[in-house]
Amino acid sequence: MRVEPDARGAVHERTQLLHRMRRVLERAELTPPGLDRLHRPAVVEVVHIAQRALRSGPLDAAQHRKLTAGLARVTPSAFGPADPKGHLSRSVARALRSVPVHQGADGQPVTAEVAPWQEHEREALAQAVALLNRVWPQAAAEVRETVAEIALLDGEAIDGFTDFTIHGAILVNRVRLTAGATGLPGPVRFAEALVHEGAHTRCNAAALTDPFLLPDRPQGPDASDRGGQLLIATPLRADPRPLTGLFQQTVVLARSVLLYRRLAGLGQTVTARHETLLGSAHQAVDTLGTHSGKLTAHGRRLLDECAGVLGVSA
Repeated sequence: MRVEPDARGAVHERTQLLHRMRRVLERAELTPPGLDRLHRPAVVEVVHIAQRALRSGPLDAAQHRKLTAGLARVTPSAFGPADPKGHLSRSVARALRSVPVHQGADGQPVTAEVAPWQEHEREALAQAVALLNRVWPQAAAEVRETVAEIALLDGEAIDGFTDFTIHGAILVNRVRLTAGATGLPGPVRFAEALVHEGAHTRCNAAALTDPFLLPDRPQGPDASDRGGQLLIATPLRADPRPLTGLFQQTVVLARSVLLYRRLAGLGQTVTARHETLLGSAHQAVDTLGTHSGKLTAHGRRLLDECAGVLGVSA
């Protein structure tokens, strides 16, 4: 994987992931679906469930029936909007357990849920995809290869996320389809979300075949250590994140900076957003650089590329 998007590399990584998924299903004595369905996020969820169950031995009859039924419910579909389904709702429930709880204006805890797409939102998504195709076709091509489903979130708790348990799905808050408080246009905001979440998705697949981090436990004076895992302050999250989270943020921010360079000239709000992302990217590169000894050769090369985007040394 490189900082510059590459659809062919994404296809190679996806192919390796699909081979691994097929092997898990075969070990569980489940019939793998065809390629038109094997890459669907709901199938990925079934594979994760089967893999966990296999740690205790072969699947029992009830587990086998349940997972077989889950595979049978998955239908082929093309890249694009995904309306609420079980695998997406379960992913949001997991995400809510991992984010800090805070209250809304009404004093109640904010939450999030998967929302159905409205027709005007589908049109706004098409505008965002068209914008990305126009200004950065390489990124648009990679997103089409890495992302299978785009789900909308309603509620204030989560802006957007990916989840390897349903790899291939990205979940983005529906407000990103509309103009922001600063006036940043909706298509620009959602194009950024596609680049952002698409980069996370690509990193998740790439790390399987060529890891970014060494397997030993990282240490550092700027992090807390909870439950044996290093947690580090990062630019994009209020809560400390593991080193892998910082690494992915660094790649995401470098790509986001590259996107906004291509959007230069679209107005002051775009310029302001570029400056904000540039500052966060510098912070991410600087922080990750202090942990560069925990990176593999692949990870160090990618860190160097991120630094190169900013015109600095890692």
